[in-house]
Amino acid sequence: MNKKLYRSNNRIFAGVLGGIADYFDWDKTWTRLIYSALTIFSFGMPGLVLYIIAALIIPNQPERRDIDAEEIDSNK
Repeated sequence: MNKKLYRSNNRIFAGVLGGIADYFDWDKTWTRLIYSALTIFSFGMPGLVLYIIAALIIPNQPERRDIDAEEIDSNK
């Protein structure tokens, strides 16, 4: 299976944490809560900087019809 990391369409801000939760099959709420707690306890800056960098690097999740088209093209 070729698993890829995407930003989630089920997003609060940029979808980074939702995408990470989807990739690792974690609960999105717990992932967001743990990341928020770690960011607060590290005085905010490292967590915010990492989130912004991830939002710029990780691509958006393609729509379902785009995924179907990619699967069809790869089967040719």
